[in-house]
Amino acid sequence: MKRVQVGVGVFVKRNGKILVGKRKGSHGAGTWALPGGHLEPGESFERCCKREVLEETGLVVENISPVVFTNDVFPREGLHYITLFFKGEYESGEAIVAEPLHCEEWRWVSLEDIPQPIFLPLRNALKEIERKASVL
Repeated sequence: MKRVQVGVGVFVKRNGKILVGKRKGSHGAGTWALPGGHLEPGESFERCCKREVLEETGLVVENISPVVFTNDVFPREGLHYITLFFKGEYESGEAIVAEPLHCEEWRWVSLEDIPQPIFLPLRNALKEIERKASVL
């Protein structure tokens, strides 16, 4: 592993549901994950969340707040991420596959109905949320 990277995932909330996408083309292909990506140098957490959600889905989100962070190791790929999870409220737009090389589709689902298999960082986040009884 070269170095630890910082990832961001956003629980985009709309009408009691969250947005999940089916990953493709990178580690975790075929798994379901939240919109998100890498924190850029000098970027605030809020700006990163808003940018990544807009770039990947075409949605505008507001009221960004932290939820949980996870330590995610992908031994086969030689990757190690610290993933910062936030929640954000849907403001406007319609979910589109704006990066078709990275995502097959987006779905609005309840937290209990996230399709399987779930991307490792999101799986770890859900365990932490359950363990801490965090409120989304």
